[in-house]
Amino acid sequence: MRVGTAAIATLAAAASVTFAVPAAAATTAQIRVDQVGYATGETKAAYLMGTTSNAGASFSVVDSTGKSVLTGKVGASTGNWSTAYSAVYPIDISGLQTAGTYQIKVGGTVSPKFQVDSAAALYSPIADDVVKFFQVQRDGDNVIPGVLNRKPSHLADKTASVYAVPTFTGDDTITSKMTKTGVTVDASGGWFDAGDFLKFTETTSYAVTNLLLSERARGSASLTTEARYGLDFLGKMWDAKNGVLYAQVGVGGGSSKENFDGDHDVWRLPEADDALNVKPGDADYYVKFRPVFAANKAGAKISPNLAGRVAAAFAVAAQNLAATDKTKAQQYLSTAAAIYALADTSGGSIVSAYPHGYYPESSYLDDLELGATELSLAGTALGDSRATGWATDAGKYASSYLASSDKGTLNVYDTSAEAHADLVKVLRSPNAPKLAVTEAQLTGDLARQLSDGVAEAAKSPFRTGASVTDFDVASHSFGFVATALLYGQLTGKHDYDAFATQQRDFTLGSNAWGTSLVVGVGSTFPDCMQHQVANLAGSLTGGTKVAVGAVVNGPNNASLFKSIDSLPDGGKKCGITSYKTYDSTTSRYMDDARTWQSSEPAIDFTSTAALAFSLTAAG
Repeated sequence: MRVGTAAIATLAAAASVTFAVPAAAATTAQIRVDQVGYATGETKAAYLMGTTSNAGASFSVVDSTGKSVLTGKVGASTGNWSTAYSAVYPIDISGLQTAGTYQIKVGGTVSPKFQVDSAAALYSPIADDVVKFFQVQRDGDNVIPGVLNRKPSHLADKTASVYAVPTFTGDDTITSKMTKTGVTVDASGGWFDAGDFLKFTETTSYAVTNLLLSERARGSASLTTEARYGLDFLGKMWDAKNGVLYAQVGVGGGSSKENFDGDHDVWRLPEADDALNVKPGDADYYVKFRPVFAANKAGAKISPNLAGRVAAAFAVAAQNLAATDKTKAQQYLSTAAAIYALADTSGGSIVSAYPHGYYPESSYLDDLELGATELSLAGTALGDSRATGWATDAGKYASSYLASSDKGTLNVYDTSAEAHADLVKVLRSPNAPKLAVTEAQLTGDLARQLSDGVAEAAKSPFRTGASVTDFDVASHSFGFVATALLYGQLTGKHDYDAFATQQRDFTLGSNAWGTSLVVGVGSTFPDCMQHQVANLAGSLTGGTKVAVGAVVNGPNNASLFKSIDSLPDGGKKCGITSYKTYDSTTSRYMDDARTWQSSEPAIDFTSTAALAFSLTAAG
């Protein structure tokens, strides 16, 4: 059940089980590495997680034959991690330049195996792997069975009824009557948002754009196919005839007024919903016959964040096809332009999801900059005279974003890094119009985003740019990787290359818990996600029958784990308690089906990873 910080307090209060954990074992030193590996020419760092007694320890790196190929001493401590692990020491292995398989040894402590090879050799396969998660998330009749034996699901979405947006309590309980508008739409297909089965235009558009930008960076048949699948769903969410954008399919919570269940109240495989024999008034009626909610009334203005990011998705698709399928590219451009033209820039309330607490987005200037920028690039590629006007808009929104107080780094809530990077391309194009921003200002803000991460990393023993006491740490980390690579491409500077590598390393095992945050990638990865399909149809102890490529939230604030939700009826109990040994007093990670706080995957997390890995593999 993916939610934003606005819903945390209510959910915490509703949790019903206090989670007991065994006492921590005696401190045993651990070596943390990027479990996939390191590119030959990059700065390479591992970490010895131990106590002050390990200061000055010698290390050696051995190859696959056991031969020592590099020796040295651990660096000065980067800080205290926890009561048990009072010091973390960096291990500089940048001297490894020969492709091969290696392990690090410090006394009797041995690291997991890792590779050294070219970036393309290491990360092209991973970029393909993360796309597989989107295949697992497919809804409708065009699913890919895969190792989890997915089956067609939610076929009733083909003739879904549109409902007036209900009112909600502070969590996701509906407190008003459900009222049909009389409109039906084909809302089938698309991707499940997270571990549940809801579908959102907000996150789907973000994910589609990331996949399309990944396709631009590194052509791949699987990327192309999956991006088009998501884009087709967005096309269904747009009623061009009536000027309506639909924001959501399904309802998460149940009702206190009409006493029905929502998606989050039932743990099942998605195809089970189709087998329900229900009628209006039955508890599970809205589980099978899922309501659709619109973002705007017919012909009315659309929340600017949605208008900007949905327009961007279609406009990037138009760019990618401009040279090979001009007719389709023109269609995508027309759709993007129509949606963008309805953006509400009056400063009204922002629509993301229903309730808003699921995705409590507060900004929209970044999304409008992105939408206008991608429209300008698509218009130029297709010879559309409106390209200059869109470029002017993009400059205006970029300037406003730079002057605002609501600025962040790349993740589902802030798309400015992607917008800035492509707006620089607009500025560099022949006969570029004069805009309200300069290239220096745009690249300067990319540097600001990265510098914010560097400042945070300086306080972290594992040099983590995103806080391990907040939500979306994996997504933010991959966002830093992508931003650093985009910055390097634009400027030719390598100021943030080492920082980018540190953030990638963190997500792939170079963290306190020694786990990759990407399923199926690395020697240790999440086994027990809060993901219904993986829990009911997959392995709960690793192996190959897993949702490969899924990116989970990762560590989070320790206070969020004081009590844990009960496993829903029908769920398979699983979980790894050994990670408790590596928790700090402020940050915790759990691989447990009950802990959405750290173990739930989502398409926005995973699409950010797809972009980061694709840019890395492309060099």
